[in-house]
Amino acid sequence: MEEIPNVLAQRYASGAMREIWSPEGRIIAERDLWIAVLKAQKDLGLPVSADAIASFESVRDQVNLESIQERERVTRHDVKSRIEEFCDLAGAEGVHQGMTSRDLTENVEQLLVLRSLRLIREKSVAAMIALSKRAAQYRDLPITGRTHNVAAQATTYGRRIAMFGEEMLLAWEAFDTLVSRYPARGLKGAVGTQLDTLNLFDGDVAKVVELEERFAKHLGFEQVLGAPGQVYPRSLDFAVASALYQLGSGPASFARTLRLMAGHELASEGFLPGQVGSSAMPHKMNSRSCERIDGFHVILRGQLTMAAGLAGDQWNEGDVSCSVVRRAFLPDCFFAIDGLLETLITVLNQMEANPAVIEQENRHYLPFLLTTTVLMEAVKAGTGRETAHEVIKEHAVATARDIRSAKVRENDLFVRLANDDRIPLSSEDLDAILDRGAKATGMATAQTDAFNARVAEVEKRFPGASSFQPDAIL
Repeated sequence: MEEIPNVLAQRYASGAMREIWSPEGRIIAERDLWIAVLKAQKDLGLPVSADAIASFESVRDQVNLESIQERERVTRHDVKSRIEEFCDLAGAEGVHQGMTSRDLTENVEQLLVLRSLRLIREKSVAAMIALSKRAAQYRDLPITGRTHNVAAQATTYGRRIAMFGEEMLLAWEAFDTLVSRYPARGLKGAVGTQLDTLNLFDGDVAKVVELEERFAKHLGFEQVLGAPGQVYPRSLDFAVASALYQLGSGPASFARTLRLMAGHELASEGFLPGQVGSSAMPHKMNSRSCERIDGFHVILRGQLTMAAGLAGDQWNEGDVSCSVVRRAFLPDCFFAIDGLLETLITVLNQMEANPAVIEQENRHYLPFLLTTTVLMEAVKAGTGRETAHEVIKEHAVATARDIRSAKVRENDLFVRLANDDRIPLSSEDLDAILDRGAKATGMATAQTDAFNARVAEVEKRFPGASSFQPDAIL
């Protein structure tokens, strides 16, 4: 029977992420862990042969999944079958001394998580750099800002991108802290007391502690949990899933907004030569990549729910009722965020703005966008705020309805206000507001520059991120 593929992995995730979570990648990670423990045990005085370590290292990458599976059919134990395979390949024994299965599986899963976190950390920096470049490009392009999806005040396209970029940056800063502090369970034995390791070293507590420190450092962990049970706390999985969901939230809002803008032909995610938007309607240029980004965010939300179901559900020193859930969501949440970032960077590399359409929209809405300015000027001229607000609203609503019913062809709100004695502003005053208003975007450019400066500081830590190119995506 043909194997059913993991669509997240095969269709959307990068080769680097698939390699981490592949069956071969997991076995190689296990062997890295065994070798790290062997080296630490030798350094601490256990009778471990240097030749044996060299033999294990020489066959680290020789992974035969069929052979391992054949062994498991006999042993009915996945870890034992992989121990036997590794020892036979190396022609030596010694791995897994003083360890229980959970010493292997828990730490290996965490090693895969840590490697994935580090990959996502750098890739998300690449995405923020791309967001920053687009924010800089459109820094001074005025657009009609919207709240409740209704025209509100003027902003700039660059500032809009920076708004979503800042949300991602805030998430990234928390994510960076999680990566740097992500702890390994460590070599804690069957119930967490390290009894077997302590016996291995004849009761020498200092050597037990040092073994664990060496093992963790070799694998790249900065911290080790002090008192876990058989499993590490599943709330740590929730922290990872939550961080990934938050990291994707700014990009998801960016993608949703770009989809809305594309619907009004203000901007697009780009349309490549040969691309087809619809099999039936040749004119269609759908925002299919932005739709995909939002779809990934929905998947991450579902995986966060799965992780939340395991946090706070540990029995005594541990059980394995969580295994089937974690086998599904742990790799898939990384495939999803990886696909989201790959797609986001692709969109940012090819997106386009349509300044002529943007300008047309700005002209249409400009008098409405300046009603708050008129309100402030009327108050300064002596009118009560609530009185001025009611008068401006009366004319604005009437103008909007007349435009929608084709009673008027252009937005004549300021003409109506100039002819109303309740507003103490002349036609000249209102024309001056209109002239200034075409570029009245407040602190938009300064805020965009501030965001770009923060991204530049992050980029200094990851100088290679700016040259990142996503895998070819479907």
